[in-house]
Amino acid sequence: MAAAPPCCAVRVRGAGGGDGGCSGLVLSRRPALVLCHAAVFAPFLRAGPIAWARPAALPPAALRPCPRLSVVLGAAAGGLRELEARLLALVPCAAFRRALERGLGRAERWRFGASEEAGTDPRALPWFAWLRVPGLDAPEGGWAARASAGCLRKGQALLACGSPFGDLCPELFLNTLSRGVVSNLAGEENALVLTDARCLPGTEGGAAFVPSPDGPRVVAVIAASFCWKGAEWVGLTLLCSLAAILRSSAGVLGEAGIAVPPVPAWVAAVPASSGQDPLGWTALVECGATWGSGVLLAPRMLLTCRHVVEARAPLYVTPAAGPDQDAAVLRGRVVFATEESSPFDVAVVELEESVPGFVPPCLASTFLPGEEVTVVGFGALGQACGPSVTAGVLSAVVAVAGRPVMLQTTCAVHGGSSGGPLVSSRSGCLMGKPGVSPWAGGGGPTGIPRPDPVMWASLPPRQASWQATRGTPVRGLPTPTSTSASPSPSCSPSSHATAAPATPPPSPSSTGWVRR
Repeated sequence: MAAAPPCCAVRVRGAGGGDGGCSGLVLSRRPALVLCHAAVFAPFLRAGPIAWARPAALPPAALRPCPRLSVVLGAAAGGLRELEARLLALVPCAAFRRALERGLGRAERWRFGASEEAGTDPRALPWFAWLRVPGLDAPEGGWAARASAGCLRKGQALLACGSPFGDLCPELFLNTLSRGVVSNLAGEENALVLTDARCLPGTEGGAAFVPSPDGPRVVAVIAASFCWKGAEWVGLTLLCSLAAILRSSAGVLGEAGIAVPPVPAWVAAVPASSGQDPLGWTALVECGATWGSGVLLAPRMLLTCRHVVEARAPLYVTPAAGPDQDAAVLRGRVVFATEESSPFDVAVVELEESVPGFVPPCLASTFLPGEEVTVVGFGALGQACGPSVTAGVLSAVVAVAGRPVMLQTTCAVHGGSSGGPLVSSRSGCLMGKPGVSPWAGGGGPTGIPRPDPVMWASLPPRQASWQATRGTPVRGLPTPTSTSASPSPSCSPSSHATAAPATPPPSPSSTGWVRR
C-alpha cells in the first residue's frame, strides 16, 4: 500500500474505569467521521449486555456516563497526534447479524476473543460505532475509496490494517498491515467475510482493503481478530462488509445531516492467483457422523483421507456448487484405503454418478520451498458456506530416496479440511492434500499435506486400470499401460525441479493399500 492507510486507534476513557481501545477507520474528512467496533463501549452500557439484542441504533444517552473519546493518528511530519472525538451512535449491521446466525450458529460453539475462556460477547459482533472528530475536518477532504464486498471472490487478495492491542503503545503498533486472501463469504452481498490475514486483538475496527487499478479500496471492517470453534482456534479473521454497515447506518447519518455517497458496485480486482479453479475439484465428504473434504480427480473418482471415511456408514459426496447452482449430493463407496498403520492417510472413493461438467486438475511436477500455495476445504464452517480458501507458502519438502513424501505449508488448516486440495498459486496445479496439522486441536498455521503424484505413483497397477476404465484419466498420472518404474515425466516429483530417480514401484503391501 503506497499511501498511508486511512486508519487510526480509538481511545475510550471512563470516569470510573472501564478504559479500553480499539482500531478505527477514517471514512470521511468532510465531515470527519471515524468508524470503529462497538464492543469497546460494553462497560458503559446502561442496560448492560442485553442492549446488544436491540434491533435499532443506540444513542450516546445509552451509555452511563459517556466516556471521553479520542483518536490517535500518524502525523505528516512523523510522530503521533491525538484528537478529541464524540459519539454519534452505536449501530447494528442487520445483514451481518443474519449472516452470523446462519453461518456461525450457536450450536457450533463459536467464540471470539484472545482466549477460549473470555472474549467478545457474540451479541456485540454486529455493532459498530460512529465517531465525529471535528479536529480532523478538511475542506478539500472527501470519503475514503470504497468497494462493495459483493465483488469479492474466494481466494482474492486482501490487505488488513489495524492497531494491535488498540491504543496501547501506538508508537509501535499503529496501523499494522497484514496480507491474506478471502477465505469465505456469507450473507446478502457478502455481508460476512472471513480472511486468513493474521490480525491481533485490538485490530477490531480496522479495515480490509481490496486491490484495484486506482489503488486499494476499503471493502470491510474487522469485527473479530480471533475465532474459536469449541476448543479449536480458527486462524481466520472475521470481517463485516462496509457497504452493509453503511446501509444499516443510513438513518443515523441522515439525522446528523451526513449524506453517504453510494459504494461502487464493482471494482476491477487484481486476481490472487492464476490457473485452474480448485473450488471445482473440492467436495464435502460425509460418512456417518464424520465429515471432511475430498478432491475430485475424475468425474467419478475422489481422493480423500482414510480417517474421513473409515466409519462403516453410508458415504455421501457433495461437490462444491458453482454460482447460482444447487449442490448435488452423490453416493459413493470406498474402493481403496490405506491401513491404519500406514503413514499415507489416503482413501479412494468411487461415485455412483459422474459430476457434470467436471474439468480434471493438472498435477504439479515440482515442489519448490517458498512458492505460494493455497488450501481449499470444508474446515471450520463445514457445509454452511461452502469450501474455505487459505493461502501460505510451501515451507518444507520432505523427501525419501529423492521422492517428496510430505509437504509442509503455512496455510491455516482446520478440522474438516482433511482431504481437500493443496494447489500451487502460480500454476494452479494440484500438489497434494492436507492430512494432518501438528497443532493439537488443529487450526494452527502449519499444515502437512502429502504430494499427490507420489501417492498415485505408489498405487498398485489394478488401481491405475480402474482409473482409466471408470473415469477420465487425470492429467499427470501414470497411464495404465506404462511399464516404467517411475512416474511419467509430466509428474516426476522433485523438491528442486529435477526429475526423480527411477525406482521399482512399491508393492500394495509395502504401501499399506487395502481394498474394501
